[in-house]
Amino acid sequence: MPKPSSTSIASQDYLEQIFHLIALKGYARSVDIAANLGVSQASVSAMLKRLGADGLVVYEKYRGVILTPKGSDLAQHIIRRHEVLTRLLRHFGLDEETIYRDVEGMEHHISAQTLKAFTLLANELDQNPALCRTLKRKVRGK
Repeated sequence: MPKPSSTSIASQDYLEQIFHLIALKGYARSVDIAANLGVSQASVSAMLKRLGADGLVVYEKYRGVILTPKGSDLAQHIIRRHEVLTRLLRHFGLDEETIYRDVEGMEHHISAQTLKAFTLLANELDQNPALCRTLKRKVRGK
């Protein structure tokens, strides 16, 4: 599997979106990808060609898009990274809009080592509600 750092931020966003669409609808079409990412269908077509050349998707114009096993593995890694960061920030009681913006900013730049540390921290916080309450109070300044 290629490392997320070896793919562009845009490529990662497309893979994540394709994975979610397939999970939700059973298929991913370029029109849905364009709508969800807020880009033109021409941009989607260009990116799908690039992802196809990298062996991450199979794309036929005017048909759907599927992830290759390599693309699916990478998309799942990207989604897990997103979920860990989201889960960690929720433990601090931040509002969902802030969490979304911050995760979108952090997720493409976090190292594997830091992600591992954040995963361990999120897991520990899952098991310690009292500490979560204390952290939330401190974040709110109480």
